[in-house]
Amino acid sequence: MKRIIYIMLLSLLTCSFTQAQSFKLPAYQKFTLKNGLTVYLMEQHEVPIISVSAILPAGAIYDGDKSGLASLTATALKHGTKNYNKEKLDNELDFLGASINSFASKESAGLSARMAAKDKDKVMLLLKEIMLEPVFDSTEFGKEKKRLLVSLEQQKESPRSVIGSYFDKFLYGEHVYGNIQQGKISTVTPLTPKDVQQFYADNYRPDGAAIAIAGDFNPAEMKTLVTNLFSGWKKGSKPQANPAAQPISKPSKQQVLLINKDDAKETTFYIGAPGISRNNPDFVAVDVINTLFGGRFTSMLNDELRVNTGLTYGANSRFSSFKNGGSFVISTFTAGKTTEPAIDKALEVLNKLHKDGIDEKSLTSARNYVKGQFPPRYETAGQLAGLMTQMFWYNFDESFINNFEKNVDGLTLDKAKEIIAKYFPKDKLQFVLVGKSADIKKIAEKYGPVTEVQIKEEVKKGF
Repeated sequence: MKRIIYIMLLSLLTCSFTQAQSFKLPAYQKFTLKNGLTVYLMEQHEVPIISVSAILPAGAIYDGDKSGLASLTATALKHGTKNYNKEKLDNELDFLGASINSFASKESAGLSARMAAKDKDKVMLLLKEIMLEPVFDSTEFGKEKKRLLVSLEQQKESPRSVIGSYFDKFLYGEHVYGNIQQGKISTVTPLTPKDVQQFYADNYRPDGAAIAIAGDFNPAEMKTLVTNLFSGWKKGSKPQANPAAQPISKPSKQQVLLINKDDAKETTFYIGAPGISRNNPDFVAVDVINTLFGGRFTSMLNDELRVNTGLTYGANSRFSSFKNGGSFVISTFTAGKTTEPAIDKALEVLNKLHKDGIDEKSLTSARNYVKGQFPPRYETAGQLAGLMTQMFWYNFDESFINNFEKNVDGLTLDKAKEIIAKYFPKDKLQFVLVGKSADIKKIAEKYGPVTEVQIKEEVKKGF
């Protein structure tokens, strides 16, 4: 019996691995409307569901001095349209069992929708109205702004809620990648519906935007539907500037930002440096090495800081990548009294990566883990629609998907050594610590010049 169970498990694992090895992006159509809107269509008939993903150049990098405006604008899209107030819109979607969501990220804004295939005409019309005909109701805007301000105030009590914004500003300085997506109390408070209307007029435009649809539909019919709905969307009067294209100044020295929280019992910290852009040719190789270093539960970082030393409940590392740059971060938290050994241990693991590299067994494990995690990212129509808008935004094609397994397997020990030396930082590191200054400031000074701020204060320029 045990032998039979073993053979069955082995067969399942072999089947799963074969599927990962042979995963290819399903066929899709791509076309562009006269107004510049790029459209992707992908048939997926397994389930009678249709998913939509839209992406637009309207993220926080376009906020200027009105931090939080992109986020509020994206949320306010669903406050009502020319033909539907918010209540009627919500009721209609509930009745159809459909969903439409909007959001803004650092670089872009987006919408997603999910619907039964039989309801595509009704829901696509609602999506078109939300994208093209929002009214930005002043009453609903006031409610949303109030909720955001309460949230921003509450975040000051949570180190893990604010440390990311502090780190971005510390690392990127005046570059727009340092902009805070959710905004600040001082910048959100004066915002008005007119600000949102102007931001929408300036940045929600078909040229530079894309919409991807995946699911159970006839491509010819969907092409006609999308063309009829979105061809009337007027393109911008002049090309949109990309503020993120400005050069990013790299840190000139190792330094520390200490964010004081007087009642803190723990120290939450980031150790980081500039990273890579999304279209870096070594993106896959970097992902494999980082998986081994700090990207999974059995990583080098987590083994040392959690399993072997008990200094934390978890530690990780990640590369956050944008069009024109990115960051690398080691992230964890520890008791105030173990702040120094936790930081030292994280640095020790990073130094060990550079000094000893990795062995073939570890590399094979990381390669298999990354390949095993890859297909499940793109199983549903929603995931596939999101993938196509990411392909558009970051300007990569299906070869990234179709050659992914090959590129992972192509990472050798010699190449891994080059990747570690080139992309994993070992000097001019930037430290951001949130904790009780009275207990940890002397420790912080060990790692570089310290700039101290209060968590009750707002993230500001220059520190």
